[in-house]
Amino acid sequence: MMKKILKEIKKYNRIIIHRHSNPDGDAMGSQIGLKNILKENFPKKEIFVVGDITKRYAFMEDSQMDVIPDSFYEGALAIILDSSSTNMVCDERYKLADKKIKMDHHIFLEKFADLELVDTSYESCCGLITAFAIACKLKINKLAAKSLYTGMVTDSGRFRYDSTSPRTMRLAGFLMETGFDLNEIFAELYADDFDAIKLKASFVLKIQFTKNNVAYIYTTKEEMAELKADTFSISRGMVATMSDIKGVNTWANFTETENGVLCEIRSKKYNINPIAVKYGGGGHAKASGATVADRETAMQMLDDLNNLEE
Repeated sequence: MMKKILKEIKKYNRIIIHRHSNPDGDAMGSQIGLKNILKENFPKKEIFVVGDITKRYAFMEDSQMDVIPDSFYEGALAIILDSSSTNMVCDERYKLADKKIKMDHHIFLEKFADLELVDTSYESCCGLITAFAIACKLKINKLAAKSLYTGMVTDSGRFRYDSTSPRTMRLAGFLMETGFDLNEIFAELYADDFDAIKLKASFVLKIQFTKNNVAYIYTTKEEMAELKADTFSISRGMVATMSDIKGVNTWANFTETENGVLCEIRSKKYNINPIAVKYGGGGHAKASGATVADRETAMQMLDDLNNLEE
């Protein structure tokens, strides 16, 4: 499949790269990484990246998205990264493209591209993109490598999650050979200012537990308004505050927004992906998410998580 994807890439003069909305480090890293791999190897091609942005990963070099008209999709190739379903994709205009390619590492939910490379054995989409570049003998410059490494670090939990494999470390080492500064990445990812530390502390105090010891946090729209923090920093950013509590196998972070309740669910022990899928979401076996209509539905999801422990 990798060779087939490369063949299609070579055919098109204009390529537009998408990923999922509310991007995390893997979504941003794979998008920026692939963009710079293609620019390095095919300098005459037009390469664009589109989508929403998040303050959390604004530090990443070359993270500014392109603003392009609908007409750019005519006769173009769209590549969609790190997205298992159509409702995850950041810009639905990918449907206007002449051909569509999906490259993803999430559990398969639906086919929506002409060519699809889906491999859940990779810890990150960035790992998959790195393997693709190596298999196709494409040059990976320092900026592409730095971006891909950032995504590998974030999606593997600093190489702690059980999705990390010997291949993960080999690919990470390959990227490091380009000579980027690791300190630049880790300082931005994990060094917090004092206000951010206080914010995390306040969320630790919000943690509650179900009868079967599922930890959870629920943040209302009113609370969000008072916090004056971006949605990603609360929804995705605070779920990890519950990850190292002794005796807790499963945890969830619920965040109310104007578009519904964002649900980030995690587990050390159980496959929680079917629960995410049940509520219109998806992801990985032990790290998934969904957006539900209201608090009542979010609490139904929490009940389902609680029942895993029975």
